Formats: sequence, C-alpha cells, structure tokens
Amino acid sequence: MEAGVDSKKFKTPRRPYEKERLDAELRLVGEYGLRCKREIWRVQYALAKLRKSARTLLTLDPKDPTRIFEGAALLRRMNRYGLLADDELELDAVLQLTTQKLLERRLQTKVYKQGLAKSIHHARVLIRQRHIRVGSQLVNVPSFNVRTASEKHIDFAVNSPYGQGAPGRVARKRAASRAAADDEE
Repeated sequence: MEAGVDSKKFKTPRRPYEKERLDAELRLVGEYGLRCKREIWRVQYALAKLRKSARTLLTLDPKDPTRIFEGAALLRRMNRYGLLADDELELDAVLQLTTQKLLERRLQTKVYKQGLAKSIHHARVLIRQRHIRVGSQLVNVPSFNVRTASEKHIDFAVNSPYGQGAPGRVARKRAASRAAADDEE
C-alpha cells in the first residue's frame, strides 16, 4: 500500500453496548433511511477527520501560510457542500458540525425532501434502481454528497419510467391487458 493513503472508511464505537448511543444511532438510521449503522459510523469518521484537520489548523499561527491556504480550501469545500453558510466561514464553525448536517447532504435525503419519493426508503430504492440523476449524470449511490450547485439539478433519469422514458414492465403489462380487453368488446 502507498504511504499516506488512508484506506479506513469507518471506526466502530469504543463501547458497543452503550444504551444512549445505540438509541441515538437507531433514531438516525430510521430518520435518514440508512441500511445499517456502519453508514452512520462512516459519516462520523469523515466528520472526525474534518474536525481534526480544522483543529490542527487552529493550532497554527493565524498568519501561517499553511493555515491560510489549507484553511481557505477546507472552508471553501465545506461551503460548496452546503455544510457551512457564507456567513459562518471560519474554522471554529467546522468544529460545530454535526452528523445530522452531513446526513442532510446525502442524495437519498435530498430526493425525499424534494418530493421525488414518497418516503426516505422509497428514495433509496429509486436511487439504487437508477431512476435518479444529478445534472446529466446518473447516480445510483444513496450516500452521494450533493453540492449546493447541483441541488437544483436532481431529477428523474431521462430513460426512467418516472421521467420521460418508456413505460415500465408493469405499465406495459397493464396496457397490454387493457388492449386485449378492448379487443374482446
């Protein structure tokens, strides 16, 4: 493995049977329609890495070129993904980010909140079955982080029966049975 490449995606909790944490995780899994708790742990690990980089930058001198350059890049990335608003672009605000804020930026949540799906679980199914696109790109990953610029371009795929595509299997079957019934009359 190359040096400096971090292949770890999530970190399991230190205390596996802590009641408060278990209840909070179960509530998040239900609220955001996640498949398993590993999806929460993955988001928490990503958030921990963001916080860690912000903390190390805060320890540097405010005039340090590393802090100026990397801090601006981190804040720009947080703004682009809608995690920080334009008025709170400072490193201290990165430390205030929550798991819910990151989960709100997932494609699955966005599809549900925009009314393209009947439920959060339906949103996940639509995404996995390739009915959703972001811009012109078909996306079939529910955990895809949506940028603020792409948010208004979430729509049904061109070839999806929900969009402008051909009717699906069940719709074709019903149309055929209706046509057969009309022929009999």
